[in-house]
Amino acid sequence: MDQNPTDAEQNELRPIFIVSGGAGALGKHVARIALSQFPGLTPPVIVIPQVSTPEQLPGVIAQVVERQGIIIHTMVDPQMRAALVRACAEQHIVSIDTVSDPLATLSTLYQREPVGQPGLYQRSHEVYLDRIKAIEYTVDHDDGRSPQELHEADVVLTGVSRVGKTPLSIYLGVLGWKVANVPLVKELAPPRQLFEIDRRRVVGLTIDSDVLGHHRRWRNHAFAGTAGHAYTDPEYLDEEIQHARRVFRQGNFAVINVTNKPIEETADQVIALINRWFEHRLVK
Repeated sequence: MDQNPTDAEQNELRPIFIVSGGAGALGKHVARIALSQFPGLTPPVIVIPQVSTPEQLPGVIAQVVERQGIIIHTMVDPQMRAALVRACAEQHIVSIDTVSDPLATLSTLYQREPVGQPGLYQRSHEVYLDRIKAIEYTVDHDDGRSPQELHEADVVLTGVSRVGKTPLSIYLGVLGWKVANVPLVKELAPPRQLFEIDRRRVVGLTIDSDVLGHHRRWRNHAFAGTAGHAYTDPEYLDEEIQHARRVFRQGNFAVINVTNKPIEETADQVIALINRWFEHRLVK
């Protein structure tokens, strides 16, 4: 025989409606943080986004009333926020305002009026997610990995070992650029994909041979000399650098000499090159 649920059980079934003038990302985030403090409590969380006109409110309220839900709202438009609060009061709906108090406090503290524009949090959140994706791509495409995906990169760095491709790639990745790097080895042909992608996205890195030798000797010492004699031999270094320059000419790639340059300066040069080629693109 079925038993009627208790009041507590009924309350746990009441959904939370996120009502927002934007995408609802902030309200959903707030709901998740709050629910994390109640282990085992898993009410449905339903997002109702893009609520921007008073005419939409009756439909929203009807959904909430039908399911005996509660509302968490992130309405930054003051008129819409006031209209929603009134509608909730008329229907005895529990509502949680995540915006009004913070806006009022910040407005008083900084003596500035809020713009009341929906979607700004979502936009900043999307920028953050784009940077995370850029870093993930950059790490996954370090040292020549997955050359078949070079076409997905914003920038492809190429050059000999220890020219500084990886640290520069990571630095640009943190700035939001998807970067792949391709090592050039004298005895091996570069991946064909390097010459199939848009050459304007490829930047060759070169360096003076004596500085390259210093970098390699330090690395060789750190790894107990496992790289072999040729890795640090001055004559071999010159040959490698000349081979890399031939590859750059073959692909008609832009070239940056990184000798004694801080990584920030080289990154600025790379960004300037890409933005010069693709003028429509905003600097990240």
